[in-house]
Amino acid sequence: MKPYLRLFDFSQEINYKNEILAGLTVAMTMMPESLSFAILAGFPPLMGLYAAFIMGLVTSIFGGRPGLISGGAGATVIVLIALMKSHGLEYVFAAVALAGAIQILVGLFKLGKFVRLVPQPVMYGFVNGLAVIIFMAQLEQFKTVVNGHEAWLSGTPLLIMAGLVALTIGIVILLPRLTKAVPPSLVAIIVVFALVFGLGIHTKTVRDIAAVSGGFPPFHIPAIPFSIDTLKIIFPHALIMAGVGLTEGLLTLNLVDEITATRGNSNRECIAQGGANILNGFFSGMGGCPMIAQTLVNLSAGSRVRLSGIIASLTILLIILFGAPVIEKLPMVALTGVMIMVAIGTFEWISFRIINKMPKQDIFVGILVALITIWLHNLALAVLIGVIISALVFAWESAKRIRARKYIDVTGVKHYEIYGPLFFGSVMAFNEKFDIADDPDEVVIDFKDSRVADMSGIEALNKLTEKYRSADKKLLLKHLSEDCRVLLKNAEDIIHVNILEDPSYHVATEK
Repeated sequence: MKPYLRLFDFSQEINYKNEILAGLTVAMTMMPESLSFAILAGFPPLMGLYAAFIMGLVTSIFGGRPGLISGGAGATVIVLIALMKSHGLEYVFAAVALAGAIQILVGLFKLGKFVRLVPQPVMYGFVNGLAVIIFMAQLEQFKTVVNGHEAWLSGTPLLIMAGLVALTIGIVILLPRLTKAVPPSLVAIIVVFALVFGLGIHTKTVRDIAAVSGGFPPFHIPAIPFSIDTLKIIFPHALIMAGVGLTEGLLTLNLVDEITATRGNSNRECIAQGGANILNGFFSGMGGCPMIAQTLVNLSAGSRVRLSGIIASLTILLIILFGAPVIEKLPMVALTGVMIMVAIGTFEWISFRIINKMPKQDIFVGILVALITIWLHNLALAVLIGVIISALVFAWESAKRIRARKYIDVTGVKHYEIYGPLFFGSVMAFNEKFDIADDPDEVVIDFKDSRVADMSGIEALNKLTEKYRSADKKLLLKHLSEDCRVLLKNAEDIIHVNILEDPSYHVATEK
């Protein structure tokens, strides 16, 4: 059977106990985050649970590797906050479905490797910005409405709120030191829920935010105009959501590869993510991507096959169908505490430890991406600007690396040995290396340690060739790659290329 049709490897020994327990644990850890992220974005809470079920089930069955857990992740949800505020829920569903289509195309055309082109400073920036947004959003729970205006809590209500949040955080921090058999966030929510319910403490619940009417995810075509204007609105958000989801997914996939000493299929994972997000768009889910924390929980519980992910998603569906009345009574204060810990865990604290070891331009890019993410709540714009600035910085640094070693041999021929890439950024520095007026009648430019990278470089060679010709001097260009030789104009009679030593350039691909 072909590899892409072999969904399950029945020759592999399965520890059913570990898989079932791992699946149940993953479901319990995923639910609080999915609910909280949905509320954070202004979505109905049930959208988060639908996303956890759909993403988890589809990617567990069809994904690029066993053990990887997907759900309604904060990184992708944050991308949609600006769209939600400006155009509403229907546009969000359309953007999620379009993001899924983009991810499928990335997988079909085997472009998953290019997601790695997102620079690490941009990754640090948007993750840190995401963490700050999550944390700042929790402060809204410390507000109330007085005479139609928002005001900060004070007095006894503030002390109760702060105390319960502190209790939640304390349980999440301290419980893993005692036992790792149960998810600390789940225990924290249960303890706080029992305390609030048992003592009759008046506090905001999920029901106060929105109703959670449990049922199977309903099929729903987004109610939006099908026009170019609509595409212009949703495409930027869909594109960045797809990119962020694939980046998170492939980073998580690589992590699982290292832990399990096996190899996953990144392009298959792209297709599975895309299919799951398309279903999210048409079945009222908020979309998502692989979740590093839940994946690590799954692996640490002993899971190594696809069964645990399926168990987790089906568990969430059962809770949606039969546990809605309980979910509605969950105190928001417990979810607030859990999300504060999620924010702390999301923040890349290592970025502070290595900041004095990073180039200044990388520090600038990381801080800029974080600030744009925090200020505008627009991860799409932040990532795009970060990638563009990183590319420009790289071009500038590469432009400074072009050098020329000059010497005259015993026959009186002057040689220019070029080092570094010749492209649009380095053309000016390249032209400054030559002294056409004082050069001898014959000149050789050796590109053995260089590469003509674009049309700007080729045009520079054309013009240089014509300048030497106008000065009645002979110019020889050596070790040019074949594509450059084909494109060079008006120099056929004076260009000398050593075919045997001619370099060939290929883009690395996955097999």
